[in-house]
Amino acid sequence: MELRPILLYDGVCGLCNRAVQFALRHDRRDRLRFAALQSRLAKEVLARHGLDENPLESLVLVVDAGTAEESALVRSEAALRLLSELGGVWRWMASLGRLVPLGLRDRCYQAVADVRYRVFGRYESCPVLRPEDSNKFLDT
Repeated sequence: MELRPILLYDGVCGLCNRAVQFALRHDRRDRLRFAALQSRLAKEVLARHGLDENPLESLVLVVDAGTAEESALVRSEAALRLLSELGGVWRWMASLGRLVPLGLRDRCYQAVADVRYRVFGRYESCPVLRPEDSNKFLDT
């Protein structure tokens, strides 16, 4: 069985939901799975990795989920690994992004996270999924 990365995202964030839609559109190899950070699954994963129970300022990408090698990537590293998982030109873009020092990448990431609700909006609940994508979401 192939292990699929799991993207944990803020389910009520407009920017985060756009990122999920982007990933769904470009995940031609059907690699990614998704769960909202507000879900029970996300809380369990975060607890396993000693991450804050409420890290809504960050994407979390879980790789090798359910194995001894499981790891949780956060902030810019999660975003760049997400691009790498999409393959093609996105993998190349992620490689370029990694040339920027981690501290600077994460400061830029945090600057966007700090204004994302004001700029991209906030939902009252997680948006409804398209039926053809429902099998990719682990928290429904």
